[in-house]
Amino acid sequence: MRSTRTALSGDDTAMRSIAGSDIATTLVLCFAVALLEGLDLQSVGVAAPRMAREFGLSVSQMGLAFSAGTFGLLPGALFGGRFADRIGRKRVLILSAIIFAVLSLATALVSSFGALVLVRALTGVGLGGALPNLIALSSEAVSPKARNTAVSVMYCGIPFGGLIASLIGIFSAGDTEWRHIFYVGGVGPLVLVPLLMAFLPESKTFRQAPSGAPAVPAPVGTVLFGANRTLSTLQIWISYFCTLIVLYFLLNWLPSLMAARGLGRGDIGLVQIFFNIGGGIGALVIGMLMDRMRGGLVVSGMYIGIIASLAGLSAAPGLGALVVSAFCAGMFVVGGQSVLYALSAAFYPTPMRGTGVGAAVAVGRLGSVVGPLAAGQLLAMGRSASTVIGASIPVTLVAAVAALMLLRRPRATD
Repeated sequence: MRSTRTALSGDDTAMRSIAGSDIATTLVLCFAVALLEGLDLQSVGVAAPRMAREFGLSVSQMGLAFSAGTFGLLPGALFGGRFADRIGRKRVLILSAIIFAVLSLATALVSSFGALVLVRALTGVGLGGALPNLIALSSEAVSPKARNTAVSVMYCGIPFGGLIASLIGIFSAGDTEWRHIFYVGGVGPLVLVPLLMAFLPESKTFRQAPSGAPAVPAPVGTVLFGANRTLSTLQIWISYFCTLIVLYFLLNWLPSLMAARGLGRGDIGLVQIFFNIGGGIGALVIGMLMDRMRGGLVVSGMYIGIIASLAGLSAAPGLGALVVSAFCAGMFVVGGQSVLYALSAAFYPTPMRGTGVGAAVAVGRLGSVVGPLAAGQLLAMGRSASTVIGASIPVTLVAAVAALMLLRRPRATD
């Protein structure tokens, strides 16, 4: 009897060891994909001043180039999330990584503004398809109590990828050397794909969902608005939309806005680097706090931090103040978005999580299109960088109200 217990105990220990190994592998590989996604998302913003000189782009054209990539994210997120519920998160993630790798390399080869817009829109399809699956894989690898932390560990790869893009921009001295950012952004995912195929485990929660993963997922309307999810879905969408207006405005326009204030390339890179360092730290810290403290308190502090940092960026008198404000903006805006991604995963049951999160990401991408375009139009009208940054504050207030109301809603039970 004692030997039987010992054997069972040994089996339990082995199973826990395997489960822990799967969690670590999932989070490490998802972090690596997020790192490369973050590099690509910020690559155009970092390369923009030199691209504008080479192609003779106006401010409005630059805004269109920024928004082309984010517009492609919308259908990518919709279809990526939907197919994830049909064929699995791992397969769709690998396909998405291949798409954005190839198109990132193609970006380095463009020779006209029209080709740039087209290629960036197609790149966005791959980037958009990857994110819902990164969220689903990370959140489903752990228990619900650790979901915010797991998604934050994955998501902090995005600002750190932006940090790499900024460093490449600083060390690529010539006006034509902006292409190096896209070479790295393309080769990296192609190197990573074989590792994903060999080592990334499919979501255990997805595989063990009732009836497995259904061959035909529930209708989209049922996923989003059935079982009293209508209000939760709308609140998720509003918070995503408004927060991503601010985030993508900063991701795309921050280098150009700093250049308009007279900063040199090195100083601009420094501001961008601290924005991304703050983003990585914020994603980790805020995510962990959400698993340990009252959600309403953390989210309230997060949005107060966003407003304060935007005000700081708008009014900062010199480089030192700009660096501190950029660090805080990254910490609260990027960290805040990682929390919203984790929250959205909690409101949809496993068999329909990919569809629900994908739809939320897609709606949020509308905000990521609106932000860069609106900033471009304001600048084209002669508004100052400070005015453009300050215009983001009312949008942030709307996002805060929607997120705080969402926390009062019931979550999925699985």
